[in-house]
Amino acid sequence: MTPDVALIWTWLDEVPDPEIPVISVVDLGIVRDVSWRDETLEIAVTPTYSGCPATSVIAMDIETALYDRGVRNVRIKTQIAPPWTTDWLSDKGRAKLRDYGIAPPSPAGGPDACPRCGSTDLSRVSQFGSTPCKAHWRCNTCLEPFDYFKCI
Repeated sequence: MTPDVALIWTWLDEVPDPEIPVISVVDLGIVRDVSWRDETLEIAVTPTYSGCPATSVIAMDIETALYDRGVRNVRIKTQIAPPWTTDWLSDKGRAKLRDYGIAPPSPAGGPDACPRCGSTDLSRVSQFGSTPCKAHWRCNTCLEPFDYFKCI
């Protein structure tokens, strides 16, 4: 029996991002389309940026998750247009980032509040964090450092 597309989306929502495993590839917004083409399941994935080192790992993780559920013919298509943007992060993904201690992206160009205590008294430590998509910030109230997921 061929699983329907809605079920496939549910399964993909369980595939963690390898760099930020608290959110799924669906929460991250990089899975753009899921469709059956004859007997092959096609998944369109947009990398967060063209040089993202996790792109091949993500494709392998998606294929493995689907294979483990009996889907044998999977084709991962890299879709580069339109380019990924942090606007594609789901609300659930943003909340998961915050709960994990990473400030979600903000149009203001910096975090809205400390993900630990909620203070808005913040200082940028470095434009570069643990991965290229994050910057390093510090809360001046609780004195804790934290990552901020940069807007792209």
